[in-house]
Amino acid sequence: MSAANVTYKNNLLSILAEADAAWLREYLEPVELPLGTVITEPDQSITHAYFIEEGLCSVVSRQIGGGRVEIGLFGRDGVSGTALLLGADRIPHEIFMQVAGRGHRVSAAVFQRAAERSRDFRDLLLRYTQTFLIQTAQTALANAAAPAEERLARWLLMYHDRQDGDDLSVTHDFLSMMLGVRRPTVTVAIHVLEGAGLIRARRGRVTVLERRRLEEAAGESYGTAEAEYERLVGPLRRCPPAPYDSTFA
Repeated sequence: MSAANVTYKNNLLSILAEADAAWLREYLEPVELPLGTVITEPDQSITHAYFIEEGLCSVVSRQIGGGRVEIGLFGRDGVSGTALLLGADRIPHEIFMQVAGRGHRVSAAVFQRAAERSRDFRDLLLRYTQTFLIQTAQTALANAAAPAEERLARWLLMYHDRQDGDDLSVTHDFLSMMLGVRRPTVTVAIHVLEGAGLIRARRGRVTVLERRRLEEAAGESYGTAEAEYERLVGPLRRCPPAPYDSTFA
């Protein structure tokens, strides 16, 4: 199958120039990514870059005492291993699958070679890296200043952006860890959003009912990073333009 006939859910892979896609495809390795899979270990050499097709990755910072706080997330909008483009071979954070999925990976050496051989590839990945830096800055701002219900609304919107459908698989305990708040605070925030008719919460699942109003509930904490992504990378399609090519996977 030619590179031109392969379809990807990963937004970056889907918009690569044909020549870059054809070259990279020779090295892409399809991988299943079960829940909890660690794709980048903190303070360890980055061995692979992962282009996510389905699922959701959390970038988390470990606190003294063993706690973890999410500082960023990505799914089919992005790729891990961007530190390799900046001349670093490791990061102090952990990246793991908070929602099971699948993707493609390439070795760190191939990822760097792709950036060296093609300015278009390198520039696209650097623009994506910039959008992710904006996202982490917005996360810090939200964590410092936004009420819990706004932060929860923002997080649910970011998850919703990267999934098909309106059902989001998530628990109160997990949200507590990701938002860096106590579980009772998460419960109250969910009740506020549910009481306003924006979401429906069931055990281990949240359904988005009113997307536009959920954006209003998130206030200024949501939108800046998303606008930068669209400006620098392009629109993130919630529904892929073509079926996922299972023969490639």
